[in-house]
Amino acid sequence: MTPERPNRADATDAPVEAVSAVPRADQPSALPDPGPVPGAAPLYAALDLGTNSCRMLIAQPQGSQFLIVDSFSKTVQLGAGLEATGRLSRASMERTIQALRICEKKLVRHGVRRMRLVATEACRRARNARDFLRQVRRETGLSLDIIGPEDEARLAVISCAPLVNPSTEQLLVVDIGGGSTELVWIDLSAVAPADRPRAIMRLHMGFNAQGEGAVARVVDWISVPLGVATLKDQFVDVDDDAARFALMSWFFEENLASFSPYNATNPRAGFQIIGTSGTVTTIAAGFLGLRRYDRAKVDGLQMTSDQIDTVIREFLELGPEGRRNDPRIGRDRHSLIMSGAAILQAMMRIWPTDRLSVADRGLREGLLYAQMSADGVLEDGPYK
Repeated sequence: MTPERPNRADATDAPVEAVSAVPRADQPSALPDPGPVPGAAPLYAALDLGTNSCRMLIAQPQGSQFLIVDSFSKTVQLGAGLEATGRLSRASMERTIQALRICEKKLVRHGVRRMRLVATEACRRARNARDFLRQVRRETGLSLDIIGPEDEARLAVISCAPLVNPSTEQLLVVDIGGGSTELVWIDLSAVAPADRPRAIMRLHMGFNAQGEGAVARVVDWISVPLGVATLKDQFVDVDDDAARFALMSWFFEENLASFSPYNATNPRAGFQIIGTSGTVTTIAAGFLGLRRYDRAKVDGLQMTSDQIDTVIREFLELGPEGRRNDPRIGRDRHSLIMSGAAILQAMMRIWPTDRLSVADRGLREGLLYAQMSADGVLEDGPYK
């Protein structure tokens, strides 16, 4: 497996072929149409089927943001065994379909008519993904679109637009997923400070089609086919917990050698890293000592490298059994937190900053922003 790159021999600008189209405004949904609700704001849905989790948000536009009406998240481990077999297992597919049935019921109950339902790395890699998504359509009525790495990276970036500091001139967005990790380096130095979040939002049209107005220049992006699940699978034969963690972190760093900012000299001033993933939010919750997760306290939190390292060391010292029983981590994430932490530690080791912005947002929020921006239903949109 090699990282996906733009304009390289191992990457393509063409989108990954989807099994069936996503229901959009000009395409009728497979779901029953409940009809318009007088006076109600339009509802939008975004579903992200990843290697480890199935997650969905239903929201309505509110000012320049959106209000979450309903949500769903379930660990389905769709990619379990994929590394060894190249196929989605029967048990994984059944778990996922059960979760998608719940999502379908929520979409029908809320009468959602604008939606993006996407699948990422596990379905990009699995030889039987096409058959699986046909089965999903038959059994749930949902049409999922397999998106490519560039779309995944772009959507993660625009979801983080509200967290971009006005003083940021160089931005690195890191999205640690279950099966892959996307990194996007953006130069904002030519954009007026007040316009920088808006310039990021304009990337919903693509990394190279940024429209009029302030331009956020994408210097480079990369999709490394190593996420919390796939990186863990690479080192299952290493018994020592600390040794396994160290090997994972250095192995991930090796996969960044061709990412152009990796070898560049970048100033510390005006540089911002935004991390978005369950790994990042779990470490933030650990730093805050939250025994019950609170998104309002985590999203937008700034953590120093030393604070991150302290939490990672605490998690490492707990050992596998201690992490399993630690309420800050949770039983759904205990087996994956150290592989995600290894990725995060590599990030903080490499680039010229001692601070990370924590984003409890990602692909789903990016899908919502992209739809709403394109429709012009946000106060500051459409971003053209």
